[in-house]
Amino acid sequence: MVGERYELEVGPVAHGGGHCVARHEGRVLFVRHALPGERVVAEVTEGTTTSRFLRADAVEVLTAAKDRIEAPCRFAGPGKCGGCDWQHVSPGGQRKLKVAVLTEQLAKLAGLTPEQAGWDGSVEPVGGKLPAGQVPAWRTRVQYRVDQETGRVGLRKHRSHEVQLIDRCLIAAEGITELGVESRDWTGLESVEAIAASGSSDRQLIMRPLPGEQLPLVELDKPVSLGRVDEQELFHKVHGRSFVRERAGERTWRVSNGGFWQIHPEAPDTLVAAVLDGLDPQWGENALDLYCGVGLFAGALADRVGEDGAVLGIESGKQAVADARHNLAALEQVRIECDKVETLLPRTGITATDLIVLDPPRAGAGRATVAHLASLGARRIAYVACDPAALARDLAFFAEGGYRPVSLRAFDLFPMTHHFECVAILEPTGPEPDERRS
Repeated sequence: MVGERYELEVGPVAHGGGHCVARHEGRVLFVRHALPGERVVAEVTEGTTTSRFLRADAVEVLTAAKDRIEAPCRFAGPGKCGGCDWQHVSPGGQRKLKVAVLTEQLAKLAGLTPEQAGWDGSVEPVGGKLPAGQVPAWRTRVQYRVDQETGRVGLRKHRSHEVQLIDRCLIAAEGITELGVESRDWTGLESVEAIAASGSSDRQLIMRPLPGEQLPLVELDKPVSLGRVDEQELFHKVHGRSFVRERAGERTWRVSNGGFWQIHPEAPDTLVAAVLDGLDPQWGENALDLYCGVGLFAGALADRVGEDGAVLGIESGKQAVADARHNLAALEQVRIECDKVETLLPRTGITATDLIVLDPPRAGAGRATVAHLASLGARRIAYVACDPAALARDLAFFAEGGYRPVSLRAFDLFPMTHHFECVAILEPTGPEPDERRS
């Protein structure tokens, strides 16, 4: 059915992928480049006559929503770059769509209203207000794909291995743009990842050669460290440092080999502040930092609990653990262990703790890990989530273990995309009033 066109009334926004739900003759279509309430002509991009649903792009807008704008990026639109989902939506309109997604996921998967989740119903903007039509240049890491015919870089099209050639990514941070990656020939490479640290002048390129190909001679517009990733996914330093230095929470953080770090320059401090405000750590308390990465939250907790307290961080990535130990070496109250949370936590012998921070991968923590955490009797738990569905599922598991959210904040840390970040603070539900009196 690819290429078929239908005139549709567009329904609500759906979770993931930047699409809205529409129906045609009883069949569901997930339509990108549309907005709720619009009337559009949609062209099918995926699906057959036996498919449960179809995917489509809005190729003509017959009746526009009030939040629709002209996309600032000329590479955005049907059949073009898949990096952004909401270039055609005003900044306020984008946040309203994210509010709708979070509201639906909380209701469907956790059985919670915004009020029950302690959420004020907003997705908070991060960063200063920009002039109309200007796009926030927030992305400090960009993975470019190399077009094999031309050797030039671009970004993947939506749900495709095809490359959309670009000469500039509007959401890329200035430190990325100034490297001039888009104007060079990268023949022989599969991809080039550019990293511009927001806490220093460090710049890094990580190249992935095609099998059997040599690295090209790299001459960029700014000094840059070079690394490559081989066919076994191993990182090798080519030139300069193997890490970049980031700055957050009044510390400098080493992040090696292209390891995980929040890509919005204001994200680390924003999330740390939300976690600390929610947990209110006290001197002498014990805390767990799970999926701790290079130690961002562990360091913030350690400052608050002091030498009389203790913080255990658990992270499965070996290089991230090495970085975390380096970053927090001066804090004797911090210990970082390397293993999967679900594997190591039961072996620690820890039966109680005061505070827990968890920042799991997109799939969430899962029922077994949540049940274990609930058994530790923490007075407060901070859950940092990059996926609202995983958050809502895990909140339902926490409810089974006797924990409820007392506050929830959502942050628009990925403008122009469907992604956003949440911080939920949970507390034990405790006995009901009648039980306490008895």
